[in-house]
This record gives sequence, structure tokens and C-alpha cells, in this order.
Amino acid sequence: MHTGRGDVLTPVFMPVGTQGAVKAVEHRELEEAGTQILLSNTYHLYLRPGTEIVRKAGGLHALINWRKPILTDSGGYQVFSLSELRKLEEEGVEFRSHLDGSRHFLTPEGVIDIQRTLGSDFMMVLDECVPYPCERDYAERSGELTIRWAGRCRDQAGRTEALYGKDQALFAIVQGSVYEVLRERSAAALTAMDFDGYAIGGLAVGEPRETMYNLTALCTGMLPADKPRYLMGVGTPENILESIDRGVDMFDCVLPTRNGRNGVVFTQSGKINLRNAGNADEFSPVDSRCSCYGCRNFTRAYLRHLFKSGEILALQLASIHNLTFFLWLVAAAREAIVEGRFRTWKDQMLGMLSTDATEIPAS
Repeated sequence: MHTGRGDVLTPVFMPVGTQGAVKAVEHRELEEAGTQILLSNTYHLYLRPGTEIVRKAGGLHALINWRKPILTDSGGYQVFSLSELRKLEEEGVEFRSHLDGSRHFLTPEGVIDIQRTLGSDFMMVLDECVPYPCERDYAERSGELTIRWAGRCRDQAGRTEALYGKDQALFAIVQGSVYEVLRERSAAALTAMDFDGYAIGGLAVGEPRETMYNLTALCTGMLPADKPRYLMGVGTPENILESIDRGVDMFDCVLPTRNGRNGVVFTQSGKINLRNAGNADEFSPVDSRCSCYGCRNFTRAYLRHLFKSGEILALQLASIHNLTFFLWLVAAAREAIVEGRFRTWKDQMLGMLSTDATEIPAS
């Protein structure tokens, strides 16, 4: 993907910096880990620090001093996750701030205007992410609304210009819950509008794993092969490898940092819970094949000690390690694709990885 701030090689994993920062990880460490592109959130940045502050700073890149590309989610997921605080209608969504209870109204046009002010390299249309399970009638009405909102976002993007001298791409979002005919209808309608890229939303929200894989393959089979395809909010290493095999180019997920902050780290041989007593006298690195700062300098015993002692350094080192692993995983997938051995490599990796879900508190 070509942007005014550099090329992005796919498949790519985007660390989640919701509010312009990845929890417990410095920008310098993101770059050292191999981050190509950062994800931030329109809804959260609109509420705090606010678009006026971002505009005065010269855009989000200037405010947070990040020189590489940024993708901004539109806030559609927050429409889903903050359902008790919002009211949905044709014109847009009214919601109460989770910060202070103040009332706000987001329209598709307003979401584009906010992202123009943020200056992200990739903008997302406003959509509704429906819950799972979801009745077909509701999923159908919601999917049609998302299509209409996408058209309004595209029209508003055509009426406005980027503010900071860099082009901004606009991605649509395919919805339709678990209903194949609704997914097909959404993909066909959005493809006809000719967006710069296409996301697959509303998955990894509780549906069975195979359902997610089947719907992902259905969507990628309909979306243009010469434009980026982004599976939103996914996922585990297994999810990523299986979805790459089904044609996905872009991923984001809080899993690496959230798990890291809770003491669970990913390696090429599976997951390790650093809090376990077995690590108390384990004087080897988390993963000797990993190039992250922690693996080069510290042992599992020391990291367990940091977690047991409540030291912030534990959260930082584990988060950096997990991001390094996820970024390595997609880079290795790119190399295998180029060399024509992806499926063989993928099967080998899946055999090495432990992919059973670990229940992690949402903190």
C-alpha cells in the first residue's frame, strides 16, 4: 500500500494505539519492533483531546510525533460496545460520552470531517457492528443502514480535502453478521461504490471460529483482489494465519498488549504464562529466537519477579515482546508468500503454536 508517509507491505499487523499511544509501549519501541502502521480511534480522539487541539497541533501525526502511516477506525465498534449509551437512527448515532456523560451526535459526514482533521492516512466509514447472536431482520436493517452510511461517507470525502498535504484513503466496511446472503449483499453494494479498500467488520465478536473463517473467505472472494482487505479486530496468531490464507491483507487486535499486561506472552512454541511458579527459577529468555529488548537482556525468572512485584516494567517488556512476535509473524508470512511456500510454512507454524484461547481480564 502506497501512502504519503511511506509504503506498507502486506500482510500487515497494526498495533492498537486507540488514543494515539499503545499501552505501555513507546513509539521508539514500536519502530524497533517493526511497526509499519499504527491504528487509532476516531471516537476516542474526538472526545479527548478533541479535534480543535489536534488541528492546532497540525494533525494527529504531529501531535503524537509519529511519522509513519496511521489508520483511524470510525467509531463504529464503539456504537456496538457502548450500546447502553447510544441511540441509533438514520441520520447518525447519538451517544453519551463514557468520560463525562455529555451528549454527542455522530453522522457519516461528521466522521469524515473528524478524520480529515486527524489527518490519518486511512479513514474508515461509519458503520454499525451488530452483536452476536443477532436476529436476521436486525442484521439486515443494520447492514442496509451501514451501506447508506458508507455512501454518505464517500460523498463527504469527495466534497472535502486532506488538510496536511498527504492523501487519505477511504475504506468501506462489510457487515451482515453471520448471514451469508447479507454479507454478499453488503460486499456487492460497497464494491460498486469503488472505495480505496475494504474491511470485514462484525466478526470475532463471539461467533464460532469456523464461522468466522468461512465468512472471511466469502467476503474476500467478492472483494477486489487489487485493493487492501482488512479483517477488523482479529486476532490470535492462528486467526491471522488462517485469514491470510483466505486473502486478508490487514489486521489489528489488542490481544498482544492486553495479554502482555496480564503476563501471557506468545512464542513460536506456544504461549507462556509468566506468572506461573515454574518460571521462578527459569533463567532463559522468553524466546531465544526473538529479537526484542526483553529477550536479549532478561530471563523468565526476572519477568515473573517483575509481575509478582507489580512493577510497570513487566507490562512494558511483555507488551513489547508480544508486538514483536505478531509483527514477526506477518513478516514471515510475507516472505513465505513471496517464496511460494506459504501453505507449507503456515501448517508448520500452526503445528508449533498453542492457539487455545487464554481468558484474559479486559483491563
